[in-house]
Amino acid sequence: MERSEKDKMLAGELYDAGDAELQAALAATRDWLVRYNAALATPTRERRMLLAERLAAVGEGSTIRPPFHCDYGFNISVGAGVFLNFNCVILDVVAVTIGDRTQIGPGVQILTADHPRDPAQREAGLEFGRPVTIGRNVWIGGGALILPGVTIGDDAIIGAGSVVTRDVATGATVVGNPARPLR
Repeated sequence: MERSEKDKMLAGELYDAGDAELQAALAATRDWLVRYNAALATPTRERRMLLAERLAAVGEGSTIRPPFHCDYGFNISVGAGVFLNFNCVILDVVAVTIGDRTQIGPGVQILTADHPRDPAQREAGLEFGRPVTIGRNVWIGGGALILPGVTIGDDAIIGAGSVVTRDVATGATVVGNPARPLR
């Protein structure tokens, strides 16, 4: 039996992003995002209920301030006490896991979507994803960019505007483009 493009996507394999099932999921998420982003003035508890409609997991006491943007939502798991400030973007073609009490500044982008290096595969509309895992009690400064496949250890700090291209060790502080540990 042939696997669906969604199954391939979730497995991190090459998949056709134009697939009808995936396009329908993107459309459903866009509709949900319109509702969620219009809820800025509603109480945090009500916004958390909206998040639970679409995200894989939303821990107790977590807040995502609108506007917020994502691809699918169903690949995002947020621990307890997590805070995402305004204008965060999560491209979640595969799993994005954010640990308890992590704080994420405004304008942060977390990207799992990647593209083949082979031009013929790109031209054919194929993509793939690599999961992003962010540990507990991490602080990510505003405007940081977390690239596909990165794991950030517990208690790490990501400086504002940093571009994180590699894994970050537990307790490390990284800054810059590409992000490098502070000595």
